[in-house]
Amino acid sequence: MPYAAKDYSKLIGMEGFTETLLKNHFTLYQGYVTNSNKAFDTLDRMLKDGKTGTPEFAELKRRLGWEFNGMRLHEYYFENLGGKGGINKDGKLAKTITGSFGSYEAWEKDFKATGAMRGIGWTALYQDVSGGRLINFWINEHDVSHPAGCNPLLIMDVFEHAFMPDYGLKRADYIEAFFKNIDWKAAETRLK
Repeated sequence: MPYAAKDYSKLIGMEGFTETLLKNHFTLYQGYVTNSNKAFDTLDRMLKDGKTGTPEFAELKRRLGWEFNGMRLHEYYFENLGGKGGINKDGKLAKTITGSFGSYEAWEKDFKATGAMRGIGWTALYQDVSGGRLINFWINEHDVSHPAGCNPLLIMDVFEHAFMPDYGLKRADYIEAFFKNIDWKAAETRLK
């Protein structure tokens, strides 16, 4: 069953993100959805045709991780945007952040520092499902660096397309705009 791109147009008008940046970002996301569907279709056809032992099958299987994770990470990212106000300090997520980092402020400092690192990729707050601890991770590429057994709670895109059209090289200003627009309820619903 093919994936359908979700509509995130409700984010247009969000403070700190121009309409042009968001529409370009939505188009990029649509490409990941389209390419994920194409990869699944081709892999299914190759399986039926007995072509699983080919280099083409192997390479497309590897490429699927890039396309699928590009799709899914953008969905997490867009879904945890559009909020107003800060985190509910009495909520389960805030208490779990405090338990893992000592304070919300320490977590925020670490998350922002992770997002400000040189390079392109993603900054993600993950929950270690086995241990319960929350950890900020740098995800270098869509398909690598994801911690096994962990659940993504909050995703921030730090590929250049997410901020350079509006902020140029001022990534810290983009990170501040991101924080002003976090939908903390969406992040908290991901907590297990």
